[in-house]
Amino acid sequence: MRIVFFVSLHFYYFDMKKLALLILCCLLLNCSYGQRFIGSVIAGANASQVEGDDVRGYKKIGFVGGASVMVALDKKMQWFLTVELLYSQKGSRSSTTRAFDTTNYAPAMFLDVDRDANYVPSSKYKCRLDLDYVEVPILFHFEDWHSGCAIGLGFAWGRLVRAKEWYNGMKRTTSIYSGTYRTSDWSFVADLKFMIYKGLKLELRWQYSLRPIRNFVIEYSSSAQNTEYKKQMNNLFSLRLVYSINEKFVENTRENKRGQRQGVKWVRDTSIFDD
Repeated sequence: MRIVFFVSLHFYYFDMKKLALLILCCLLLNCSYGQRFIGSVIAGANASQVEGDDVRGYKKIGFVGGASVMVALDKKMQWFLTVELLYSQKGSRSSTTRAFDTTNYAPAMFLDVDRDANYVPSSKYKCRLDLDYVEVPILFHFEDWHSGCAIGLGFAWGRLVRAKEWYNGMKRTTSIYSGTYRTSDWSFVADLKFMIYKGLKLELRWQYSLRPIRNFVIEYSSSAQNTEYKKQMNNLFSLRLVYSINEKFVENTRENKRGQRQGVKWVRDTSIFDD
């Protein structure tokens, strides 16, 4: 786990593809130390929007996937520290154009210098923002063995690796090099996991930026009193499948007072703590 931490600190200075592969290898190799380190693969979809861009609704659907390592913190294996490495597609999308009164104000996003001069306006994308991140979420999870459900809270740091934007059919010059959006995104994370069968789980996650990914300024005139500041934040829900590649289970033999099984059919094998 120390290897993952120190590599993450130098995330900005290395080639992103090589670094992502290095962290993924570290996460999966840690699983060889026993069931206290549970390695998983993750795949699912994001439904996202960007607060403050006036394009409302979780209409931007994107891919999210990667790998994770869960570290058991107690002998009952109910408390876990989870570290993930993900590729996550965020942004916003609208199928309608936005009305804009050019007689009253002229925001920077409408200036000709902010448009891709080589792009022919198209009706394919009315308003769309694509923001792709390589993310490292860190969460604490508590799992109830009775129900097989787990709740997690934590934070995530993401590095922007792709940025594209269309507005009213026009493509903007937005990219990871344009400086339009911050290259780092710190966010709060909360999720729920539901056991489907043994190591296969369904996860619902909510994530919200802790600081603006962009500070957008609208100037109605040259006067400071006629300037509006908008803070734009990533806001998304994820639905994911999580599969544990080295997690061991045993049949639940716990019984209630009536002699019936108490809790889910399969529970984690905690015999590793008997050594």
